[in-house]
Amino acid sequence: ATACSALSTPPTAPQPTITLPSSAPPSSAKASAAPSSALTEAMARAALVTDADLGEPWKPTQGVATWHDGVLKAKADRRGCQRLLDALYADELFGADARPRAVVGMDDEWNAAQMRYQVLARPPAEIDKTLAWLKSMPKKCAQFAATTTTGAVLGVQVGVLPLPEAGDARQGLRVLLTGQSPDGAPSTLTLDVAALRVGEDAISVTNGGFGDVQTEATQAAVQLGADRLTEVRRQGRVQV
Repeated sequence: ATACSALSTPPTAPQPTITLPSSAPPSSAKASAAPSSALTEAMARAALVTDADLGEPWKPTQGVATWHDGVLKAKADRRGCQRLLDALYADELFGADARPRAVVGMDDEWNAAQMRYQVLARPPAEIDKTLAWLKSMPKKCAQFAATTTTGAVLGVQVGVLPLPEAGDARQGLRVLLTGQSPDGAPSTLTLDVAALRVGEDAISVTNGGFGDVQTEATQAAVQLGADRLTEVRRQGRVQV
């Protein structure tokens, strides 16, 4: 048995309309003056996209989703695909040592989905290496099997997720992990994954759940986030 049924929702959940709000950072979280062009923790926090930006049905997260450990903590049957599962489980597409970093979690209350949004500093060359690796996944790991810590076997599919032309470089993936619920019915965890480089900084977004995962929300967060980070960086340079 898996944790796949923990977040299932009725297929008739209402569909919200995502409207793109202003890219300007909240007035209460203006970027602080920086002694250099390096991203600061204050800048990273000011550049975050939050539930207030996305609107209903998004709310501040109530904790890590049950599928995080129940599904993503798994061993792939192909060595080249294990790195992807590990990165999704750790929520560290760009590596654990990327600093400074600001992170926010949001829950879609209508569809029981969860989004994690991060802004972080990383050398541009390293960001581009990560984007190139992600780009290779739909070919190298289009389909593979993974075994969870409970022994459940999942079928994993990796495809391309279209993203808006935001930032300087970007890559999106849609990952489907299919197993069985306790009653034997098929159950699929859907994960939207987006990574992008904005100047010398990076943004990562994951949006997943067993119900309806709104790709429109993922795309809106990417576009708004890239614009906001650009503006925060501009303000920081002006204040120097």
